[in-house]
Amino acid sequence: MNEPLIPVYRPDLGGNEKAYVMECLESTWISSKGRFIAEFEQGFARRVGAAHAASVCNGTVALHLALVALGIGPGDEVIVPTLTYIASANAVAYTGATPVFADSLAATWQIDPEDVARKITPRTKAIMAVHLYGHPCDMDALAALCRSHRLFLVEDCAEAIGTAYKGRNAGTFGDVATFSFFGNKTLTTGEGGMVLSSDRTIIERARHFRGQGLAAHREYWHDVVGFNYRMTNICAALGLAQLERLDGFVERKRQIAALYRAGLRGAPVTVHAEAAEATHGYWMVTVLVDDPAERDALRRHLSEHGIETRPAFNPVHTMPMYSHRFQRNPVAEGIAWRGINLPSFPGLSDAEVGLVCAAVHGYSGEQATRRPGLALAA
Repeated sequence: MNEPLIPVYRPDLGGNEKAYVMECLESTWISSKGRFIAEFEQGFARRVGAAHAASVCNGTVALHLALVALGIGPGDEVIVPTLTYIASANAVAYTGATPVFADSLAATWQIDPEDVARKITPRTKAIMAVHLYGHPCDMDALAALCRSHRLFLVEDCAEAIGTAYKGRNAGTFGDVATFSFFGNKTLTTGEGGMVLSSDRTIIERARHFRGQGLAAHREYWHDVVGFNYRMTNICAALGLAQLERLDGFVERKRQIAALYRAGLRGAPVTVHAEAAEATHGYWMVTVLVDDPAERDALRRHLSEHGIETRPAFNPVHTMPMYSHRFQRNPVAEGIAWRGINLPSFPGLSDAEVGLVCAAVHGYSGEQATRRPGLALAA
């Protein structure tokens, strides 16, 4: 493989991360108590525009905790997009409820509200809006469905830091929202997550379950079966340092997406577009090839040029534990089999974006030479 490798993601830890972590070490407050936890929770809630926040140890448990706080459990159904990371569906299954899979919109790749409406049954208790790759869902349509059917609206914002719908931040539309701070997210704590809500009761329930169900006014007395889902002070210290530079990260990601759109014009791929009412956070800049048979070949070509990529998520309804009942979600399947995540980290230079674009164009040229008249996409 040619060097240097351009990774698909690399966190930027060049701010106050080291200083804040060293403060934790020197103070010995390294676990689930310390000043950084409250400061990070409050600061992140302000940044998103939510009233209350509860930090947790990763994004998957944030989803599980949110559903538990809403009372979702056995016998219930939660409608989720099939085109998402597996955690969205697994969190539903953890509660004993059943994930019901909905197809995607071809234009935005987000959950299709019309298909959601078709999937609602008397057992449906919630709709989960997953803002895939940083593009917002159609929140007006989903909120209307929830109001008319008296359902909870859960926002999975794991990939949606910096995302907005009609000028309003993702994470402020639902009854509850969750975020992930994994190492490849726009804001990272290494591992971590957050539950946000404007409903104090939901967050109080989340905090109660998060800390082993410990009763508020009696030591070592537990009044519910809870979980050990707390964030450490060290992770919160990283998060607070990242939060200080978040606006710059988001701005740079949008600049990188614009560079890709310009640089890939005329190439054999289609870049994930931003809808008119959307502010795309571009967690990952993702492209589609026209022919699914070309997806892996293009990825191999890029790898040979020192460029790391990832395939789009596989539709969850096709995975063994969720495929016991045959179903088709053709739009989601089409996106999944054709999608490639390109390098998308904030520290990616203009020159590196140019190298990726040149390699994609180079693949097109090689294919045209081998098979004259071949056209993948415009």
